[in-house]
Amino acid sequence: MIRVWLVPLAFVACGAAIAASQVSGGSVGGAVGFGLAFVALAVVFSPLAFPRHVPAAVAQRRAAEEGRPIVYWRPGCPYCAKLRLSLLGRARHASWVNIWRDPEGAAAVRAVADGNETVPTVVHGGAAHVNPAPSTVRPHLRRAQ
Repeated sequence: MIRVWLVPLAFVACGAAIAASQVSGGSVGGAVGFGLAFVALAVVFSPLAFPRHVPAAVAQRRAAEEGRPIVYWRPGCPYCAKLRLSLLGRARHASWVNIWRDPEGAAAVRAVADGNETVPTVVHGGAAHVNPAPSTVRPHLRRAQ
């Protein structure tokens, strides 16, 4: 569980170090700016920026019954963060499976990504898209609403 927080904690630590050096140099405004920027990065790369983890079995049931796309992701993945941020409020219409918390989800990704755990991987209607463009995912989220 600590692994998912390593990247956000690293951002906070770096931000604190840079802010401290800015304060010691007499730039309080710079310290505040850097501190806020690094805290924002920590939030973006933390599990807090993503919808709640859904077990792969539940996600597959929702896909079958409700037509929801499944997004396989992992914390600290910049491509997952980019996809999540570009989908904005629509992201909640997908089932988000954290492959570090769900071995069945990791196995599903390996099955469609040539044995690799490449994320984000989006599955909808039986078709899998590895690291898709947000424009590929948005239409599926509209239909799932």
